[in-house]
Amino acid sequence: MSRHLPESRVALLLSTFNGEPYLHEQLESLLAQTHEHWVLYWRDDGSVDHTRDVMAEFAHRAGQGRVVEVTEPRARLGAAASFHALLASVVPQLASVDAVAFVDQDDVWLPHKLQRGLDALAASPRDIPALYCARQVLVDSRLQRIGLSVLPRRPAEFTSALIQNVATGCTIMLNSRAARLVAASKPAPATLHDWWCYLVVTGAGGRLLQDPEPVILYRQHAGNLVGAPASMLRRAVGAMRRGPGVFMGVMRQQVAALAAQPHLLTRQAHQEVTMLDHALQGGWRTRLRALRLAGLKRQNWAETLVFRAWFLMG
Repeated sequence: MSRHLPESRVALLLSTFNGEPYLHEQLESLLAQTHEHWVLYWRDDGSVDHTRDVMAEFAHRAGQGRVVEVTEPRARLGAAASFHALLASVVPQLASVDAVAFVDQDDVWLPHKLQRGLDALAASPRDIPALYCARQVLVDSRLQRIGLSVLPRRPAEFTSALIQNVATGCTIMLNSRAARLVAASKPAPATLHDWWCYLVVTGAGGRLLQDPEPVILYRQHAGNLVGAPASMLRRAVGAMRRGPGVFMGVMRQQVAALAAQPHLLTRQAHQEVTMLDHALQGGWRTRLRALRLAGLKRQNWAETLVFRAWFLMG
């Protein structure tokens, strides 16, 4: 039996951009959820296809008050900033909302997705920030199964969050405390919304709730913003091909953004961020000392070695 009351409300946040090819299937999966008490807040980020028509038709079928368009800001923001704008827009509703969930336009949710997230969040104290995320069934553009996403091997904590994201955005649900915290933060320009949520919640001493049960069909196609390699080897090879430039650029921005917002962090998290921020501005000896931080490791030893080499090179 579910531990979460049937009337619990969830705010679903959907950012669309030229989503017409796959959007209908995602929207249908929302209507098929076993937990029906949700409101969808959506924002279009400059589509030039028929995305808005798809959304208008869905709003009509879903019923009055269940689909709310967020129209500000009107500028093209990109996915991460668009999701942050959506999150900020629902802050006034959080007093009556139990959880916030991110929705990608090209996936398909399994029917139990919302209920599993609500049950996990209900087991965590309401006054502690909590982020729920889950495993995914990887599928191709036609929803044919490819495999399962990789399960994290190491415990998820703030220090490891600084160098690797293990919270896949299309599965994330935040309790109200975490949603307020993230909405009040100022994300680094280059960050992704899921990684930033993971950093802010764990940096504040909150909880990361990882569900080993798959809850969505995660569509892998040419237009994916990130995508999910089906094995550790493929992920490592992909990282090597990209090289250190992009990764270190994002890390620098995220560390600097967190260092500039100490009110978001526990004392220990602030000390760690400050040490890394100084190290990234210093020479290799300073960086070598920073590598002694406990927990500054990725999910396997090979990825950790690559990270350490990149970090020392700057």
